Amino acid sequence: MELKAVGIQIPEGCNLILGQTHFIKTVEDLYEIMVGTSSQVKFGIAFCEASGPCLIRTTGNDRSLEEAATNNALAIGAGHSFIILLKEAYPINFLNAIKQCPEVCTIYCATANPVEVIVAETAQGRGILGVIDGFSPKGVETAEDVKTRQAFLRQIGYKL
Repeated sequence: MELKAVGIQIPEGCNLILGQTHFIKTVEDLYEIMVGTSSQVKFGIAFCEASGPCLIRTTGNDRSLEEAATNNALAIGAGHSFIILLKEAYPINFLNAIKQCPEVCTIYCATANPVEVIVAETAQGRGILGVIDGFSPKGVETAEDVKTRQAFLRQIGYKL
């Protein structure tokens, strides 16, 4: 077995959602979740099929994000994984609906941070072991950091 760290290429101003699923219709169901949740979101989805023709199934409403999602899926190469790249919205708006999708098994991360996907490769194929999302902590927040966090949440409309 070989372990690899695969860096995800996140286009400027985008977030990603990376997960595990189990059925070919996932790509269509995720599309419906995205457009059903937000009329403004721009996104691309790529899903790595794990049986039959083992194709990367793609969809989206923004061609450049669909291509970027496809390139990331090719780099990861893990069966039944999916990646959604989105802009003009935040993952928090979609996560509950995605988690409720009957085919979705798990969400590895939802972030705009740099991401490395830890992939195990065997003679059979590849699987995702986990992710490195962003960077290690540099300390504990101070009272001023709390104020900054609270102001940011209000600035982006998530708190009154």
